[in-house]
Amino acid sequence: MKFNLKERFEKKFDEEIRFFKGAMRGPKQVGAIVPTSGITARRMASIVNPESGLPVLELGPGTGVITKAILSRGIEPEKLVSVEYSDAFYQHLKATIPGVNFVQGNAFDIENTLGPLAGLTFDCVISAVPLLNFPMQDRVRLVEDMLDRVPHGRPFMQISYGPMSPVIANGGSYYVQHFDFVVRNIPPAQLWVYRRR
Repeated sequence: MKFNLKERFEKKFDEEIRFFKGAMRGPKQVGAIVPTSGITARRMASIVNPESGLPVLELGPGTGVITKAILSRGIEPEKLVSVEYSDAFYQHLKATIPGVNFVQGNAFDIENTLGPLAGLTFDCVISAVPLLNFPMQDRVRLVEDMLDRVPHGRPFMQISYGPMSPVIANGGSYYVQHFDFVVRNIPPAQLWVYRRR
């Protein structure tokens, strides 16, 4: 028991150091000061429907906390497509979470980034991309693009750290729902869901 606790502490410390290094290398690509908490990751992954038979699309997995929460929902690794911009995070994810379809690239150019996987329909999209670092028109375009890749009514989940949705409702094309406010996260996290009307 003591060994297991020590091992978990060392793993968490290693994740936080790796995350901090990534933030220092590319502050625009990292939206928080420490990795997403396990509680937040589980809340985000709760939108996954393992019964759908469809793959799940994850944007901005970072150190893989949300990735692991998605897998723990019963999604087979090969049914998870995860897009990471940072080379350091991408290499770490490939080495530590086997079987997942990790793709290195830009979520804002998803068609080219996904390549042969671009034609897939996904059950839902779960994103930790730091949207507040990008212009509003790019954020709206991202949400629109992602909602075109899921069945009508299925969600695009986004984490942010501001009091308002990072993406405005867009003239009736989709609506925004506040999903949760997670205090047990540093900083406290807001979770938002976007769906087609």
